[in-house]
Amino acid sequence: MRTATTIEASGDGNWTQQADFVVEAEKLGLDVCWVAEAWGSDAPSALGYYAALTDRMLLGSGVMQLGTRTPAAVAQTAITLSNLSGGRFLLGLGASGPQVIEGLHGVAFARPLRRMRETVEIVRRLFDGGKLSYSGAEFTIPRPGGEAVPMRLSARAEHTIPLYLAALSPGMLRLTGEAADGWLGTSFVPEGADDAYFAHLDDGLARSGRTRAALDVCQGAEVAFAPDEDALAAMIAGRKKELAFSLGGMGSSSTNFYNNAYSRQGWAEVAAEVRERWQAGDRDGATALVTDEMVLGTTLIGTETMVRERLRVWRAAGVDTVRLYPAGENLEARLATLARAIELVRDTDGAP
Repeated sequence: MRTATTIEASGDGNWTQQADFVVEAEKLGLDVCWVAEAWGSDAPSALGYYAALTDRMLLGSGVMQLGTRTPAAVAQTAITLSNLSGGRFLLGLGASGPQVIEGLHGVAFARPLRRMRETVEIVRRLFDGGKLSYSGAEFTIPRPGGEAVPMRLSARAEHTIPLYLAALSPGMLRLTGEAADGWLGTSFVPEGADDAYFAHLDDGLARSGRTRAALDVCQGAEVAFAPDEDALAAMIAGRKKELAFSLGGMGSSSTNFYNNAYSRQGWAEVAAEVRERWQAGDRDGATALVTDEMVLGTTLIGTETMVRERLRVWRAAGVDTVRLYPAGENLEARLATLARAIELVRDTDGAP
């Protein structure tokens, strides 16, 4: 498996420390660094800066959000970052959710699957360098009724730009298998992944005449090492509120892709009740419903032996790239956790 991590460029505002983390992560041998774009800083600005600080590591947008840029702007940004990094850029796109897209950007969240499909088609055409003439349900380019004619970008992609989609819903997973080079997933339980995720990915792959080998399955989880059972219990307890927020507070009152993903993996009743209590303002009650199994199932938390065994399960389930979110109270601690995790991944693969 390849190793990766994701950072949110804004984070706690310590820009120097975040840059130091990226530089040191490359020295540790990390393969990919994804930069998130939620409701803080944008991803491309940080990616351009990190490209100047690094030499080998791949850098990806994890993810640029639909609705915040036109498809042409997405293509321009991707080509720019790919060219200036010497071909080290991975384009990650995601639909986000109604709270961010409508509540922050003022753009309708309607028909995200259709919008994603058309965005991918337009971006691919622009990558190929041809003039753009496109007529779809969401985008018509050039805009009809005016004097514009089809255009091509003056910038050319000097390298292949792999395209990844962040997907949780069945429809978006099928599109990922059909049209993307990689899948950026989360809320991943390897024991339940075949029905919840891979069946839909494989359906999309079959539509495009491809197999799983054509798709980089990139899954992420927090990694933390516990010295003993008491420390592990404390770690698990500390993560339950975070998971309760994902199940109950992410998205909107009617749309929560994380909740849906956990429901498809065997926790439908618990996920529904957590969401109900969280939405009602009972945060403590929602947190109390989250089980140890739910935390351990979707993270890489445990003793070193537990994490090593869990990585083997992830690999056997079909994960190609493991996205590590290293725990730690400061930069040194996070890097130490990351270094230890990278060593375990290499050990799992039998690499020196």
